[in-house]
Amino acid sequence: MSDDDVDHELQALLRAHFGLGPGDPNAPPETKVLENAEHIYNNSYDVALDMRHTKLAALEIHKQMQEREYSTKTWSEHELHPKAKDANTVNFIFTMDLLNFSFWSEKAEEERFAVSYKEKRWTGYWSLVAALQRALDEDIPITSPEFWVNEEECSEEKLKHVFRSETDEEIPMFEERVKCLREAGQIIEEEFDSSVTTLIEDAKHSAAGLVNLLAERFPCFRDEAKFEGKKVRLLKRAQIFVADLWAAFEGEGYGDFNDIDKITMFADYRVPQILHSLGCISYCPSLEHRIRRFELLESGKSWELQIRGCSIWAIELLRREIVKIQPDAKVNAILIDFFLYDLAKERELAGDNDDIPHHRTRSIWY
Repeated sequence: MSDDDVDHELQALLRAHFGLGPGDPNAPPETKVLENAEHIYNNSYDVALDMRHTKLAALEIHKQMQEREYSTKTWSEHELHPKAKDANTVNFIFTMDLLNFSFWSEKAEEERFAVSYKEKRWTGYWSLVAALQRALDEDIPITSPEFWVNEEECSEEKLKHVFRSETDEEIPMFEERVKCLREAGQIIEEEFDSSVTTLIEDAKHSAAGLVNLLAERFPCFRDEAKFEGKKVRLLKRAQIFVADLWAAFEGEGYGDFNDIDKITMFADYRVPQILHSLGCISYCPSLEHRIRRFELLESGKSWELQIRGCSIWAIELLRREIVKIQPDAKVNAILIDFFLYDLAKERELAGDNDDIPHHRTRSIWY
């Protein structure tokens, strides 16, 4: 071979090593969320993680999860979550996670958006679940993609009725929720034979594959941004859809995924709040001051991305510490996220005023 000849095999190996050119079509799907979260963590200068507190928190979290026998069954045990293991539950979960964003309010608890259902008052995430259940009880097919694209039957007036509040505050970002329903309904109709189950089947039992499919085909699930010159994927709602399927179906049927542990925590505002109270995460003075003053952080900007990315990495470090404590522990980022979210809500209901407020960001991503 002369000096001018090209060694195509060596060239292909080098391009593959440095991530250039097309990837291996037979390689298992990867969401890149954890990899991108590590990039954010490594380049964060306003948000930091504390390994000593992370180790201590891992001990306590592991202990409490064992005491409560925390597992996928915990998801279905909540009175509002669907119990059936069928296509109707798939549609319910898809609708729920399509609209699962931005429920925080600056109003007092008694004045904020709330849904009355079965003689109880529901706020936050649970207000959405209650509204969907209430609509189905009223024979409104709110979980049907075919309904969403029928603007005559699924009018804005009908949707305002579905999401009606018992207070004067309406559901936040109502117009954005309508847009998500219309857009997703059209895509499911055109690309997946009007069936959410077809969408799931196309992922071939891969959790990462389903997350990527959602991000690729549905703009309203494409939770991405740029941080320090690199595109980063956070994909909160796409990942939580997969996690909710896995939990609702207890890893079987529509919830059967062969790579479920590739799903990270769901980067929102409640888990960073509890991570801060546990001492796992800390903020620079100017950022902490802004959060404590309830000032908005703009979606996709550095501070907000540092909080979200470092939270994903913090949960991964907690998971690793728990596995060190008990190598055969059946724990992943999903269960830790679910547990910490429930813990945050418990502390809120108990009136624990020592916690930092959650950061304020208005967006469809969480």
